[in-house]
Amino acid sequence: MDTLISEAYRKQQSFLHEQHTNYGVASCEFADTVSEIINNNGIVEVLDYGAGKGRLAKSLNINQPINLQCYDPAIPQYSQLPKPAELVACIDVLEHIEPDLIDSVLDHLQRLTTKLGFFTIHSKASSKQLPDGRNAHLIQESTEWWLPKIVARFDLHQLNRGKNGFLVLVLPKKPMT
Repeated sequence: MDTLISEAYRKQQSFLHEQHTNYGVASCEFADTVSEIINNNGIVEVLDYGAGKGRLAKSLNINQPINLQCYDPAIPQYSQLPKPAELVACIDVLEHIEPDLIDSVLDHLQRLTTKLGFFTIHSKASSKQLPDGRNAHLIQESTEWWLPKIVARFDLHQLNRGKNGFLVLVLPKKPMT
């Protein structure tokens, strides 16, 4: 298994989560969209990848019982490596990944996504700073920078651009062996 986060950066993320009650809660904004994806596609396994405070699970409005996993290496109760799931929601996470580890994280997402992936990516600076002074969004790149990385691992089903970033709905490609 490739490295997904350095220990030093994990500690910085843990600190931000402890110090800011509104850090790691962006998934609530997309709960209706994720609920619709679950309801319309008969999804019963969901992984909230980079779950932050785990608020997506509490914000869903779904028609059937699901098995929901939360994964976030900076949150002790969510730090165990997840199992693959039909739907992987990765909301406001990828821009926070250490640039030298982004390919490992995208590979991990590919291995975990069995049916659909819903990813949102912020392309601008964050209003929050890491304890070491860096912007909390370590990767501030355009949609055009991100898309080749995504389509190398996933089939693009939907792309929606916004003022500060974009979202994609993807289907997994089988990893090359």
